[in-house]
Amino acid sequence: MASPPQLLVAGGGIGGLAAALAGARAGWPVRVFERSAAFSEVGAGVQLGPNVVRVLQGWGLDAALRAVAAFPPRLQVRDAASGQALASLGLADMPARYGAPYATVHRADLLALLHAAVATRADVALQLGQRVQGFEDDGGRVRLHTAGGTAEGAALVGADGLWSGVRTQLLDDGPPRLTGHLAYRALLLQAALPAALRSDAVTAWLGPRLHVVCYPVQAGAALNVVAFVHGAPPGGARGATPDALADWNHATNAADVQAALAGCCAPLQDLVRTVPAWRLWVLADRPPMSSAAQHARGRVALLGDAAHPMRPYLAQGAGMAVEDADALGRALLHGGSDVPGALAAYAQARWQRNARVQARALRNGVIFHATGPVRLGRNLSLRLLGERVLDMPWLYGEQARAAR
Repeated sequence: MASPPQLLVAGGGIGGLAAALAGARAGWPVRVFERSAAFSEVGAGVQLGPNVVRVLQGWGLDAALRAVAAFPPRLQVRDAASGQALASLGLADMPARYGAPYATVHRADLLALLHAAVATRADVALQLGQRVQGFEDDGGRVRLHTAGGTAEGAALVGADGLWSGVRTQLLDDGPPRLTGHLAYRALLLQAALPAALRSDAVTAWLGPRLHVVCYPVQAGAALNVVAFVHGAPPGGARGATPDALADWNHATNAADVQAALAGCCAPLQDLVRTVPAWRLWVLADRPPMSSAAQHARGRVALLGDAAHPMRPYLAQGAGMAVEDADALGRALLHGGSDVPGALAAYAQARWQRNARVQARALRNGVIFHATGPVRLGRNLSLRLLGERVLDMPWLYGEQARAAR
């Protein structure tokens, strides 16, 4: 081509802006199409393992991340019913072990730092209020149809989330599946909490058919709290349309959470009672990826939740989207004029790692929510093996780079 090929990105969330930054760093002009009227994230924290922080550091975002993130010194696991400590993993030495720290950050802050990184670039155009209506891949170029018209590019990245319209057209493999799990999320100012409830650590409370995770965000000023429970969504959402489920995020009564956690220990009950209101998400996912063709076909690639939505029980959903973007940028940089070949290389580099993370997240959900003898065996294993169970060199380590 006489001029640099243009990359079209559907979706302006964490994955979409990461893809835009990676594409621009690879020398591609990028246009991002976001259906909302503003770039925004609500209601949830994100854990970023060293594998993800390394990518952000490589993009020159270390200082921006350090300004908004917390860096917990440890991960601790407790029994939700008894309150007993089961295991812990030191996180402070992760820079020495894995080349980058373990960070926790509010989703809105992560999105904001990615937005700041692309917003001033002349090679990235951000277009809001542009719902994607479809695309055409004629083999030589891609046309993306949005509410505002049609754009042409050499490649299209579908980073439009769990209910991706790009995926629907590309793969035609049906909607995501409801998991039967609900996530109640809250954000608490640490200064407003009793001293006994404040925390600088990542804490996971494991209980029968539920677990609760809390960790600091906003440079430690706030505590992110998430309660995962089994149950049907209230208000008839089980039979709602995909469009309704895609936006199923509403304020919910604190009494619902307190009832779900009624059998838990006093310290966890005390924490739950400090939350005046929660946000509720109905969790959905897809089975683990089974081939590279689920990541890219022709001049169209999928990224993040559009490609591999996963249960949040390995804390790697946003992380895999960032890793995807990094791999995509490197494939575009080295792919030359063979754009389909570059996207195929990206897909081949990513699908097995993403499938492994999806599968491990599924497995963790079973282990975290175990009942009866399985729960007793889980607790015993955690007490005996401790860090050997909680640490994940295959995920965090330098060797993981080869899988990206």
